[in-house]
Amino acid sequence: MSLLKIFDVAGSGMAAQSARLNTTASNMANADSLAGSEAAAYRAKQPLFSAVQQQINGQLENAGVRTLGVTESQAPIQSRYEPSNPIADANGYVYSSNVNPVDELVNMISASRSYQNNVEVMNSAKQLMQKTLDLGK
Repeated sequence: MSLLKIFDVAGSGMAAQSARLNTTASNMANADSLAGSEAAAYRAKQPLFSAVQQQINGQLENAGVRTLGVTESQAPIQSRYEPSNPIADANGYVYSSNVNPVDELVNMISASRSYQNNVEVMNSAKQLMQKTLDLGK
């Protein structure tokens, strides 16, 4: 693998973790939201990733990661009987999101650390390149 490919791989990893952090932030912001119907209730979102591979010298090599899209959780939506709530349906129920704040916090920490690791990879590669150039002086 070319040394310059390291920046492509780490950069794609940073972009993927950034997408993961954005969906986690969206989930956390909507964790306590209520809706007047089950269909309108917020559903937790998760990004889908795929490995990018390239054929180099007859061999498949990993070349990073790409985001395929965002999927919604199929976990059940919780309903509560609150007939005095202005958004309650005709039967007096309101529906809350299916976001699990503990899972989202763990996901946020994991994504943040993965992003930091990719930054460190880029910094290490940059330092190695600088030291290699210094050898030529």
